Amino acid sequence: MKALLSKLPGPPEALVLEDVAAPVAGAGEVVLDVRAVGVNFPDSLIIEDKYQFRPTRPFAPGGEVAGMVAEVGAGVTALKVGDRVIASVGWGGMAERVVVTPAQCIAMPDAMPFDEAAAFIMTYGTSHYALRNRAVLKPGEKLLVLGAAGGVGLAAVELGKAMGATVIAAASTPEKVALAVAKGADVGVVYPVNPLDKDASRKLAEDIKTASGGGVDVVYDAVGGDYAEPALRTLNWEGRFLVIGFPAGIPKIPLNLTLLKSCQIVGVFWGAFVQREPATHASYVRELLDLYASGHIKPHVSARYPLAQGAQAIRDLMERRATGKIVIEI
Repeated sequence: MKALLSKLPGPPEALVLEDVAAPVAGAGEVVLDVRAVGVNFPDSLIIEDKYQFRPTRPFAPGGEVAGMVAEVGAGVTALKVGDRVIASVGWGGMAERVVVTPAQCIAMPDAMPFDEAAAFIMTYGTSHYALRNRAVLKPGEKLLVLGAAGGVGLAAVELGKAMGATVIAAASTPEKVALAVAKGADVGVVYPVNPLDKDASRKLAEDIKTASGGGVDVVYDAVGGDYAEPALRTLNWEGRFLVIGFPAGIPKIPLNLTLLKSCQIVGVFWGAFVQREPATHASYVRELLDLYASGHIKPHVSARYPLAQGAQAIRDLMERRATGKIVIEI
């Protein structure tokens, strides 16, 4: 089978497409024929040894896949050959086949296509955990989403609206803001390119306050960099600032701001939550699938690539050329 491999730490261009031995299902395992792979920001980090996990090389990036069960190992009763599933694998997904356990698999709804399935669980899982569990977002609250046209950002916009919040979408271009508004955001803010000087930072805070009618209750920060501080300055009393990711760099926050607002800075590590609280995660997945079935959420797949162009897919994500999700189809 073919796999896109990281053999040395490096950028996406260092990945190589090679023929490797097809995996075999051991006891308690299944082999999936991979049909689609979601491309996510951690893929750009893990190949450069900058992620929380460092797999033994060679390995394929790709943390979420959608496919069909091709082989079932001894002792597996929950799945059978031909079942359509979504699987969270961490890495290894950018290959024609991958070994998983039944616990890593989620049954795909009959009406869900493979590309949407591969773009579903990581973005919506992260944003749902962030808003429902870490922020405890309430109906009527105001939610600011930074990076609102990205994969997790659009998911946060849709979920925020489904939870009854007023959503302020912030992104780097009018086109990206327009997409977020089309996905349900109530109002949008265009922010300048990072880094921001003091005047630009102050103006961004003022723009957010104007758009939100005075301030927000929750900030969903999927960008980091110089955008974090002005966003934090817009928080209302006892607001919550959600730390999602840092494509613009790891920010430095003046902690006196948290004292003045009696607010919280809250970390969001969805992958660790899934491992630590599998029963709660399973209940959240059921909620997400119900929201998908009712039409409240729908992955926005903006680009599709073949496996041979997987490096370009990761590069496009790194350079923010994508909106929503990029998917590799196999």
